[in-house]
Amino acid sequence: MSTPDALDTVGLDLTLTDTQAIDDCWNRIGIHGDKSCPLLAEHIHCRNCSVYSAAATRLLDRYALQQDDRHAMAAVAVDEKVVTRSLLMFRLGEEWLGIATRCLVEVAPLQPIHSLPHQRSRALLGVANVRGALVACLSLVELLGLDVTPNGAPGGRIMPRMLIIAAQDGPVVVPVDEVDGIHAIDERALKAASASGTQASGRYTQGVLQWKGRSLRWLDEAQLLSAVTRSLT
Repeated sequence: MSTPDALDTVGLDLTLTDTQAIDDCWNRIGIHGDKSCPLLAEHIHCRNCSVYSAAATRLLDRYALQQDDRHAMAAVAVDEKVVTRSLLMFRLGEEWLGIATRCLVEVAPLQPIHSLPHQRSRALLGVANVRGALVACLSLVELLGLDVTPNGAPGGRIMPRMLIIAAQDGPVVVPVDEVDGIHAIDERALKAASASGTQASGRYTQGVLQWKGRSLRWLDEAQLLSAVTRSLT
């Protein structure tokens, strides 16, 4: 069925029953028909007629109902989606680790680290200049007790980075060998990794995930940040 003007542009997805329920008099006796409608002389064009307007309103109302149904179905689909948690994936030596993004402030370019005299903590590397402010710089390798060999990077194009994380008394900087990015991980995978135990996983670790064909340590940010605070006092 051909529908004129505004009715053509609505773009309705109607069934055959929907369209047959509407009397398309404009196609039979109106401007697109034999023009025998007695109201045509008064209205000049069908779009000016109340019959045409009522039909258009009916179609639009039906369209609105269909859209509401689609939105409701979409909302249900969203509710049924898998719950995920965002982790930042990074590398130290040959080991890949992940930490919750909620404790991450920024990923910054590598900056020179200025050592401090009489440092009381082996994990404290010194301070780094972050946009004009001196920020304490800590070694995650030392905090996590990793055995990292030099030149552990898998390729020459890898760019080391500094992670700025939110500690209890302010931001601290930790240098890393590579940052892969932020990834959404299925909560079920995280729960399974946590339930499997962390005895052999290492210090401050919630579990080990299989990610991109690698074993990735999922860090316990609460324990790690607590260790960061102890290293600064």
